[in-house]
Formats: sequence, C-alpha cells, structure tokens
Amino acid sequence: MEFKEIQEKVVENAIAYGKKYNIEIDEDFALLKLYEEVGELSQAVLIHRKKSRPEKHVSEEESKKELAKELADVLGMLIVNAHLLGVDLEDAINKKWITREWIKK
Repeated sequence: MEFKEIQEKVVENAIAYGKKYNIEIDEDFALLKLYEEVGELSQAVLIHRKKSRPEKHVSEEESKKELAKELADVLGMLIVNAHLLGVDLEDAINKKWITREWIKK
C-alpha cells in the first residue's frame, strides 16, 4: 500500500471514529490525542524494558505487540494532525529525511 493511501485510510478511520462517538476531530482533539498516544508509547517502552512495576511485566512477545500498537497509534495521530494542518506528510518526510532538502548546510 502506498503512503498516500495509508494516509487516506487513517483519516477516514479518524472521521468515522468521530462520527461514532460524536467527537469533533479538530486540531485541538488531534494534538491532545497525539500527546495521549505518546504517553501510552512511553508506558509500553517502560514495560518492555522491565522498568515498571513487576505486576505490569509481560512476555517479550506481548510487549513487542504493545509497542507496535502504540507506535501505530502515534503514527496514525501524526497523520491526522498533518491532514488537519494541511501538511503533505509524505512530501515533508521526503524533504526532511530522504533528500535532506530542508537540512541547513
């Protein structure tokens, strides 16, 4: 699947979520939700590295699954934020990380 298609599907899913739960998916919601997801990723990393209370520890397989889910949530909310802010995320990633066009020389 191409990145543009992934972006479209993620945004469609966010809009459907908003309709289902009667939540306006606006810039405020998306940014706060991104913060929430980053926090959940941090928690998953702490559990994965066994730097949490022992009762939270899970198997390596389960902790990797949780890490993957939280990374996907962070990426999804980044995509929603980019959409709401009118940013072409694929182009931005290309210019910043691939061609390094935006890196000061």
